Parts: sequence; C-alpha cells; structure tokens
Amino acid sequence: MFAYEDPRQNHLLAALPADAYACLLPELTPIAMPLGWVLYESGGHPGYLYFPTSCIVSLLYVTESGASTEVGLAGNEGLVGISLFMGGGTTTSRAVVESAGAGYRIRVGVLRREFETRGALHRLALCYAQALITQIAQTAVCNRHHAVDQQLSRRLLLSLDRRPGNELTMTQEQIAGTLGVRRESVTAAASRLQAAGLIRYARGHITVLDRPGLEQRACECYGVVRKEYDRLLPQPPSGTVATTGRR
Repeated sequence: MFAYEDPRQNHLLAALPADAYACLLPELTPIAMPLGWVLYESGGHPGYLYFPTSCIVSLLYVTESGASTEVGLAGNEGLVGISLFMGGGTTTSRAVVESAGAGYRIRVGVLRREFETRGALHRLALCYAQALITQIAQTAVCNRHHAVDQQLSRRLLLSLDRRPGNELTMTQEQIAGTLGVRRESVTAAASRLQAAGLIRYARGHITVLDRPGLEQRACECYGVVRKEYDRLLPQPPSGTVATTGRR
C-alpha cells in the first residue's frame, strides 16, 4: 500500500541531511497516484509539489489544437512542479501520471520556505532542475532528428530508470502521444524491436528482454541524459529502498 512507502524511495528526499529531512517529513503527505491522473495543467497555479516514489509522471506540451508531445519525464529521481518555487509561480506543461504508483505531496509554500532556508535542499533542487532541462532539450533534439525506433528505445529506457523490474504498461496510443508521432509509426517501431528480440509487446504491456541491446538501438540522446542525471544527482544511499534502474 502506498501509505507504507518510505519517502526516501524518492532520491532527492533520501539525499537530504538528517536534520533537513526531519523538518520536512511532517509536511509530506502520502498519496496514491493512479494512471492518467492530471497533476497540473499548463499555466495553472497548483498548491502542491510532488515527490514520486513508485509512479512515473509525463510532462506534456499541449497545442491549441489539443495535440500533445512529451517534453520530459519525472519519477523517483526528482520532483514534479519545480517551476512553482523557482520564481515562475505557474506550471509550464501538463503533468500526467503515466505509470501508476505512489508519491508524497507538499504544499508549495512549505517547500519554498525550506528551499530558502536550507542550503542542502536548495542545491539538490537546482541540480535536479539542470538535469531536467537537459532531458527536455535532448528530447527536442531526438524528436526532430532521430528515427522512431531510436525514440521509442530512448523512451522505454527512461521509464525503466524510474521503476523496478523490466516491465512497463504503455499502450501504443499513449506512446504515440508522448513521442508526437502517429500510432502506426509506433506499431511499426515496436514490431521491429520485438523482431530483434529486444522487447515483448502485448496488449499494452511491454517487457524489455535485452536492455543492453535496447541501449545500443537507442540514439545518443539517452546516454547524454543518463550521464547528466548521474553526474548531477545523488545515487540512492545504501540502506534505502531503490526503485530505479540507474546504475
């Protein structure tokens, strides 16, 4: 049950010094995060930020026509809503739970106060923001210059990095929306990856059979993002429960 998950399954919370974590803990509220739940709409003024522990949240840009493309992904390596306490005050993208799980939420005002008074949280948040900016920029490059097979491989690897095991639940329609391509393109790309023995796909369930092979199939964008996250963000401390594929 989500109520029993350790907040330190979130790597940012786990990296806080003991005194900073103790001050923040009473303000954290455990929350179930079901598939498809919209945390934020673009331009909104929500009152909470979220620290995922076992869910994955997709950050989407939605056009006036209603079309959407994913610009970033957040999971237990970071937080959702960082723009709210970095001077913006509003969200710049739509945030939707892509993979159901749990997390913790905290009021924006509380986290902003902690951000301003505690150096450790300040540094961690800025490092996470830089890593997220790298992911967003690299996603734009990937969507413009690389084949759908490579984009799909990158996207699957990013999801694996944010949850345990080698299984994902994603429909072809969902993948098409995140990549900003036609569903038929996703069907063809998934078929090629399956024929190569890299994944098994059936009824919205994807099992990654050969992660090293999938990493070779992906473009350089995945490696760039992975390297930056590993450089900027702390690895889970020993003794905490890790739910990520990051090595």
